Amino acid sequence: MQTRLYQITPDNTIVLQEIGAILRSGGLVGIPTETVYGLAANALDGPAVAKIFWAKGRPQDNPLIVHISEFSQIYTLVREVPSQAVALARAYWPGPLTIILPKSPSIPDEVSAGLDTVAVRMPSHPLARAIIRAAGVVLAAPSANLSGSPSPTTAQHVLDDMAGRIDAVVDGGPCEVGVESTVVTLAAERPRLLRPGGITLEKLRAILGEVDVDRAVEEQLAAGEKASSPGMKYKHYAPKAHVVIVRGPFSRYAEYVNAHAGADIAALCYEGEEAALQVRAFPCGRRDDPSSQAQHLFDTLRALDGMKIKTAYARCPEKDGVGLAVYNRLLRAAAFEIVDV
Repeated sequence: MQTRLYQITPDNTIVLQEIGAILRSGGLVGIPTETVYGLAANALDGPAVAKIFWAKGRPQDNPLIVHISEFSQIYTLVREVPSQAVALARAYWPGPLTIILPKSPSIPDEVSAGLDTVAVRMPSHPLARAIIRAAGVVLAAPSANLSGSPSPTTAQHVLDDMAGRIDAVVDGGPCEVGVESTVVTLAAERPRLLRPGGITLEKLRAILGEVDVDRAVEEQLAAGEKASSPGMKYKHYAPKAHVVIVRGPFSRYAEYVNAHAGADIAALCYEGEEAALQVRAFPCGRRDDPSSQAQHLFDTLRALDGMKIKTAYARCPEKDGVGLAVYNRLLRAAAFEIVDV
């Protein structure tokens, strides 16, 4: 299969209709969103969705997110829309928030991984919504990368992983948020955060009041436990290099990294810290700006793969606000390996 690259704007209706036709006919297209690039297929076409799992090498027990362009589309996807969902949508849609609700019969098992719920979000990227409108169908779209590897935040990242596996990639520029959407379930007794992202826990609580935090945000799933959201698996977002999180003040972090210095060792640090490190340093945003850390995290993890790095020691982020999302992604990239210094 030859993968075609499209570079368009949201008002290019002729090319958008061509992309929409690919999706309506059961094809796969890498599309930009504000979070990461998604690998899109017609969410109501089970065989088309099954191609996503093949292209990614993704286990089929991992549910997908359905992307919509208009709020009204949610009513055909779920059994009911509670007032909490309406309030969240008014506050944060379009945007990097996914809401889980009991699914309607229209959702194939390939999308929900056999669960009785479905995850829905409305992206804020104008090209993403234009593509959904052009397709005339809602789109299932996990991250457009090989399963387990760092998520793609540019069209080139998608091509690196997916060229020859999918029909097309739409280049919408670098992703603004840089990590996948926040996932909150409203299908439990109380709202529960399943995956942190650009919409923080504090922002959820501002709308919903009490919101529980699923233990899988910071812990491993138990053996045999089924994932109720994307991104809950044991190891995820990982480069080829062995990633280790180092938790402690910068002086001790630098001492620890320098004690392990070598040609195949790297440090994932913050801007301005490189001079204190005796290894190849990869700054990942600013220490006091978790949003900048999120925006650069996956780019930095992918950069390791081209440098023949064996081990990368990552600064442990603070867990406030968007920092919780950065911490969550690094935990899985490191397979939960943390060293306290």
